[in-house]
Amino acid sequence: MAFYSGNIGGTHRATRVILGVAVAIAAFSLFEGPAAWLAAASAVVFALTGVVGYCPICAIAGVGRRSGS
Repeated sequence: MAFYSGNIGGTHRATRVILGVAVAIAAFSLFEGPAAWLAAASAVVFALTGVVGYCPICAIAGVGRRSGS
């Protein structure tokens, strides 16, 4: 039983994962020190929302799939 209802679809999920990984890799190529870690951490969180299929910010904004109807 899931505690949440996924709110992002397949293409959106794949795009988040691909872009998240790409930005995390680019962060260490383009930045140094804390800026690289901050950019990479943000990108990893973005990719994880794609892996899980749920984005809390999208849920708050009302963006994404509608369940139940």
